[in-house]
Amino acid sequence: MSVMSIVMAALVIGILGLFVGVFLGIAGIKFHVDVDEKEVAVLSVLPGNNCGGCGYAGCSGLAAAIAKGEAPVNACPVGGESVGKQISEIMGIEAEESVKMVAFVKCHGDCEKTTVDYEYTGAQDCNMLAFVPNGGPKTCNYGCLGYGSCVKACPFDAIHVTDGVAVVDKEACKACGKCVAACPKGLIELIPYDASYAVACSSKDKGPVVMKGCQVGCIGCTLCAKNCPADAITIDSFLAHIDQEKCEKCGACAEKCPKKAIVSV
Repeated sequence: MSVMSIVMAALVIGILGLFVGVFLGIAGIKFHVDVDEKEVAVLSVLPGNNCGGCGYAGCSGLAAAIAKGEAPVNACPVGGESVGKQISEIMGIEAEESVKMVAFVKCHGDCEKTTVDYEYTGAQDCNMLAFVPNGGPKTCNYGCLGYGSCVKACPFDAIHVTDGVAVVDKEACKACGKCVAACPKGLIELIPYDASYAVACSSKDKGPVVMKGCQVGCIGCTLCAKNCPADAITIDSFLAHIDQEKCEKCGACAEKCPKKAIVSV
């Protein structure tokens, strides 16, 4: 290769590099997007789990919403109160009081306490049981199916199936709501972390029907409501429900429940 060829090659590469540099510089100016410093700061203190529990598409989506004033500073369920306070300082506003929540499975009819109509050997996924007879092998059509759709959905390994029923680890749960959305039976709800009692049943059948399928199902007898000094319990469709804001944590409801459907949480 001659010296002239080497010089020409170097010249061509140099000109090409200059052209690319100028093009990228112009493109950078033309497509420049102003970055909101508050958005960046908020994103830096968010936990980065991108669980979607806040209702936005990941932490970046929430950070943008908070910076625009479209979401509260304590909207991150994973970060909780501590992250909410940090974000409130960034935004220069006072953080709203938040209540730590935790997921609770409204069923404790395990394998020993429930009856089954047949043996199921199909796909181990709760959502698939919508296509099998009676919505699953358990006699109770409202109970936990126990095939772990909620377990697969939880990004924090906070829920596991034990003896045929999903159980939440309160300390690991971040109240992101993924399990709530994943349960096809609607058995999981978010309750205050410091709640003392909850109804571990979702059946809306009448008492005699409930007792045929489960030993610990709510039969709608109203004894819990009658003995609650705070009037915190209501009965709807043969099923008891505790208003956690009214509950005084006295335990009278759990003590009086003949089926032990109200449990300590």
